[in-house]
Amino acid sequence: MRASVFAVLLGGVVACTTYRDQLARGERAFEQKDHDRSIAILRDIEPDFQRLSATEQATYAFVRGMADYSVGYKADARHWLAVARGVEEATPGALGPERKAKVAATLDELNKIVFDEASTANLVNERTEPAAAPEPEKPEKPARSKPKKPEPKPDPEPTPEEDDTAPDPPAKK
Repeated sequence: MRASVFAVLLGGVVACTTYRDQLARGERAFEQKDHDRSIAILRDIEPDFQRLSATEQATYAFVRGMADYSVGYKADARHWLAVARGVEEATPGALGPERKAKVAATLDELNKIVFDEASTANLVNERTEPAAAPEPEKPEKPARSKPKKPEPKPDPEPTPEEDDTAPDPPAKK
C-alpha cells in the first residue's frame, strides 16, 4: 500500500517538474527570440496551466502573451497578458516590476486597438509578415446577357357562341 502511495506522489512530483521544465524551455526560447518554438512548447502545457503555481502561471501567461504578440497573434496576446495581469493582481509580486510594466504597456496598446478603433478587425490573429506585392488587376469581363424569350400572346376572348361559361338561354314552354 505504501509503495503505491509513494509511486503516486513521485509521479506527481515528476509531472510538476516536467511542467516546470517545459515552462523554462518555453521561456528560454522566448528570450532567444525563437517565438514560434516558445509558443509551441507553451501550448503543449496549456491544458495543465492550473497545476502551475501562481508565479509559474504569471510567467507562463507573460511569456505566452509576449510571444503571441511578437508573431502577430494579437487576440491571443491580449488574452494571455490579461491573464498575467490577473495573476499579478491576485498574487502581488508574481511577475516582478519589469514584466508587470511590460504587461501594462502592451495591454494598453492592444486595448486601444479594440476600444479606440471600436473594432476587433485589427486584433485578428494573423502573422505579421511583409506584405507581398499586389497582383495586377484583371479587367472585369462584361456580363453576358441572356436573350429574352418572347412573351406569350394572350388568348383572344371567346365570342358568346364559343363561351361555355355563359348562362343557357331560358327554355321555352
